[in-house]
Amino acid sequence: MSTYDLIVIGAGPGGYVCAIRAAQLGLKVACVEGRETLGGTCLNVGCIPSKALLHASHMLHETHENFEKMGLIAGEVKVDWAKTQAYKQETVNGNTKGIEFLFKKNKIDWLKGWGVIEAAGKVRVGDTVHETKNIVIATGSVPSALKGVTVDNDAGVVVDSTGALALGKIPASMVVIGAGVIGLELGSVYARLGCDVTVVEYLDVITPGMDGEVQKQFQRILAKQGLKFTMGAAVSGVETKDGKATVNYTLKKDNSEQQVSAEVVLVATGRRPFVEGLGLEAAGVAMTDRGFVQIDNHWQTSVPGIYAIGDAVPGPMLAHKAEDEGMAAAEVIAGKHGHVNYDVIPGVIYTTPEVASVGLTEEAAKATGRPIKVGKFPFMGNARAKAMFQAEGFVKMIADAETDRVLGCHIIGPGAGEMIHEVCVAMEFGAAAQDIALTCHAHPTCSEAVREAALACGDGAIHA
Repeated sequence: MSTYDLIVIGAGPGGYVCAIRAAQLGLKVACVEGRETLGGTCLNVGCIPSKALLHASHMLHETHENFEKMGLIAGEVKVDWAKTQAYKQETVNGNTKGIEFLFKKNKIDWLKGWGVIEAAGKVRVGDTVHETKNIVIATGSVPSALKGVTVDNDAGVVVDSTGALALGKIPASMVVIGAGVIGLELGSVYARLGCDVTVVEYLDVITPGMDGEVQKQFQRILAKQGLKFTMGAAVSGVETKDGKATVNYTLKKDNSEQQVSAEVVLVATGRRPFVEGLGLEAAGVAMTDRGFVQIDNHWQTSVPGIYAIGDAVPGPMLAHKAEDEGMAAAEVIAGKHGHVNYDVIPGVIYTTPEVASVGLTEEAAKATGRPIKVGKFPFMGNARAKAMFQAEGFVKMIADAETDRVLGCHIIGPGAGEMIHEVCVAMEFGAAAQDIALTCHAHPTCSEAVREAALACGDGAIHA
């Protein structure tokens, strides 16, 4: 049995990045993972497979909606669902094997099995207790349960996000419970594949916490794409019979009882930390009242030598946030200074159009009481977006009215997830909107819309 400088429990984006960074810094590292493959939920049954299906379904949409407009005349395009699923799995396999290669390259031991913290410095995997100077909890999250609803992914009728990625066939109809990122992405996939999709949401707006103007435009665009929305609906239960499901809900506006039936119901009501079976209580690790692992400003728990990162701790449940924390925690453990700027963590929804944001929304900025200015530019004024048939949407930039410092940016449009990083870099350097406005942007690109929004924070956009 080896003694390690660090044992990381969990090999998702936060865990494997933490392990690699620690190894690069000269530590002897092991990573505990009970799955057959590395990469955690993200690479296996989350971010990566869902993006593969989003890409495939978008290509199908293009053949049906836009090919003829461009003079591309093809025969009828059909979906071979088995091949689509195989493509998705090949994408997953290539990425998970890549992490395995990186572990070998960096001499990280993969302890195969599920980890239990016996005490500070002791992690049991199977029948073996491994000794270590430090432990990082990177166990991620699992789908949240909804009272009155039983998920059975194997049956394929009432499923969570994992089950929705591996349905045996494309259903004729689907009800999505929850209008957050996961529900809208997967609902968008199946709508493009010809499925009749209804989204049932408890709140009166989709994507809670997003800029209000973006919320409204995003819902309008998705509705034009065929998604139906029932807002302000409290789901009380789901009944299954003869391979179909019926969702029972109450409309909050009039307290009326309603039902909607479909072949498949996707429960997409968020995620919760996955910390069961870790032995945290016995080890003395303090938890928050919402079930997250409590940490200090250096990602250390209430027990010295035990750290936690990613979805297991408070904050946005995003793979890239977990990666940043993984690197930072490794730096701290190696005796260096780890840093995460939580004010500059982008969020992206990978529908078409994409939606991306960073920093404060207009509502949150106004709530601070400071004077602000808002620069907005529509993609209708962007030549590249129009050529791609993706001129719906806009870029919205928020800056301090006195200093011109960029406080946030919100994009709904083509390639939003790539464009947002220009603003992230600007915000990291404390840039003013004018700094972006005075930076030459290549033409024709969709990124010009970011510059135009920055110009709109000053004397005005050119092409609007």
